Order: sequence, then C-alpha cells, then structure tokens
Amino acid sequence: MMNEEQIRQTYLLNRERGFKMLMDTFQEPIYNYIRRLVVSHEDAEDVLQEVFIRVFRNFEQFRSESSLSTWIYRIATNESLRLLNRRKGEKIVSSDEIHEELVGKLRASEYVDYENELAVKFQEAILSLPEKQRLVFNLRYYDELDYDQIERILETKAETLKVNYHYAKEKIKEYILNR
Repeated sequence: MMNEEQIRQTYLLNRERGFKMLMDTFQEPIYNYIRRLVVSHEDAEDVLQEVFIRVFRNFEQFRSESSLSTWIYRIATNESLRLLNRRKGEKIVSSDEIHEELVGKLRASEYVDYENELAVKFQEAILSLPEKQRLVFNLRYYDELDYDQIERILETKAETLKVNYHYAKEKIKEYILNR
C-alpha cells in the first residue's frame, strides 16, 4: 500500500498519476465503508463516484491537518449521509420503515452470505442502530480505525465515540439474542 505522503507528493507533481495512486489505494476500503452505510451496490457506486469527484476537485485544499485517509473517510461519511437524508426527504417515512427498506436491500444483495443466518442478523442489527452509533461501529469494527481517527472523521469527542461504540455493541448483542 502506498504511503499517504507519497500519494500527496505525486498528486501535487502529476495530478493524473497521483489520483490513480489515490484511487488504487482507497477505492476498495471506501467503497466497502459506503456500502455498509447505504447497503445498495448502486447507491454505494454513486456515492463513491461523488466522493472521488470531491477529492479530485478539492485536493489542493487538503491541509494535511489529518491523514489523507481520514479526510477521504470524512467526505465519504458526509456523502453517504447526504444520500440517506435525501432519501428521507423524498418521502415521509418512519425510522422503522427506513430500517425495513435497508434490511430488504441487504437481503436482496449478494453482500452477505445468506447461508449464515447469524451474519444476516449481525448486518440487520447494525442497520437497526441509530445513525451515529452505526457510523462509529462501522469505522471501529470494520475499518479498524482508532478513536483519534474517528474523532476527526465525525468531529466528535473520543469519549463520546467510545460510549456510542459500547452502546452499539450492546444493542447488536441484544438484537441478535432476541430475534
């Protein structure tokens, strides 16, 4: 995997080559992160495209106050939430209806091994979490980011993130045991 500083320097010297390096390094993990948030492959592809358009257009404004990956995850988070909020605004729906829609998309995709009912329940449990807990859980559990990185991505204090992660784990356990 490319060093983030190498990618940044290459990008500044040769925008096209640097962007290809950036895509080669971040496309798969960012797609997987987005997919866990929006569930649908088509939606994830659309959001991923928006993320990298924003990265390409705004790279010169990246100030290296955080890591490049943190910056890209932040953009991916914002774009994913923008899509989900736009969907909420398209029709008046309850959070239960949104949960059911996401679970339906999950069951209709090839994303989860359906032979393993526990895996399905686990994914459904994650989708049932409140938005903030779901974000923290995905970043910590799947992307294996530390709380300092998540703090910069979500602009939330580490202590609050730890509490959100703890509650998310408890709700997931409860969901799996009671369904």
